[in-house]
Amino acid sequence: MDRIASFCIDHDKLVPGIYISRIDGDIVTYDIRMRRPNIPPFLENAALHTLEHLFATFARNSQWKDHVIYFGPMGCRTGCYFLVRDMKESDVIQLIQQVFQQIANFEGVVPGTTAVECGNYLEHDLAGAKKEAQEFLSVIACWKEENLKYPC
Repeated sequence: MDRIASFCIDHDKLVPGIYISRIDGDIVTYDIRMRRPNIPPFLENAALHTLEHLFATFARNSQWKDHVIYFGPMGCRTGCYFLVRDMKESDVIQLIQQVFQQIANFEGVVPGTTAVECGNYLEHDLAGAKKEAQEFLSVIACWKEENLKYPC
């Protein structure tokens, strides 16, 4: 069986940031790495779940909404994957920065958190998601296209 691309990255050398994980035709998968792999603490499930709801909502309501394919957490709880099509790398970085700022500043009811809308609607943590977003903003504040290559 072929080894998938994400398993070929040396996770011992990976640090928080934004990376291009793979390119499949016109779809680019971005690795939004918020924690160093294999070094606790990992992202808490409830905060990560809320971050997912907010990021997906904000990105799909941005000027780039027609280019957004998917946003979702990594099972290892060190970050998320963001899939887009037909976007310049600089625009993706700017969108990620913008959305994380929106999350850090968000007040109100988290979208999609009723039993009808979500399969685990009770497990959310807005304060935790806001804290994670604010901390990650300091990592990506000056992120440039040349930083998108994995460091390993």
